[in-house]
Amino acid sequence: MSVIVIEFVTLDGIVSDPDGSAGTPLGGWAFRYGRETVAGDKFRLGRTLDDGVLLLGRATWQLFSRLWPGRDDPFAARMNAVPKLVATRTLTGADTSAWANSEVLDGDLVDAVKRERRDVIVTGSLSVVERLRAADLVDEYRLLIFPTVLGTGRRLFPADGPRAQLECLAAERVGSAVLTRYRRAAR
Repeated sequence: MSVIVIEFVTLDGIVSDPDGSAGTPLGGWAFRYGRETVAGDKFRLGRTLDDGVLLLGRATWQLFSRLWPGRDDPFAARMNAVPKLVATRTLTGADTSAWANSEVLDGDLVDAVKRERRDVIVTGSLSVVERLRAADLVDEYRLLIFPTVLGTGRRLFPADGPRAQLECLAAERVGSAVLTRYRRAAR
């Protein structure tokens, strides 16, 4: 089992509001580069998405549950089919019926991830990423880095966050962005 974090990121490390759905003044920065940069399996999840589980925080799940069920392309079919765990204190099982294969995560987030036997893919959901990183559970980061500098917003790796030693696995141009893959360095 691996924990894989996927994020849209600016050059200065900001992950806040890439699609503009949060209504922040600088939001929507990732989608200004066109559909070809953000659509489909840009994070190269492949079989990991077929065999793993998607872990989402409440806000990301609520956004995705309004977007993905109405799409019918091949990648959307995979997103709709993958089992989804929702880390939330406010939603119930009945609430998650809006998006197929979704369920509220049972118990403590960190404990649940430690018990999971499938690969865990965390997309967006910065509060979930922060908890997993603090527990040293993130094995890989797949970051789609956009040529934008915002100067303000929530950062994937904040200055006061835990240190991490990473190893670069790959870097490739994807439209106007660069997909980078990093894994936890050997200890």
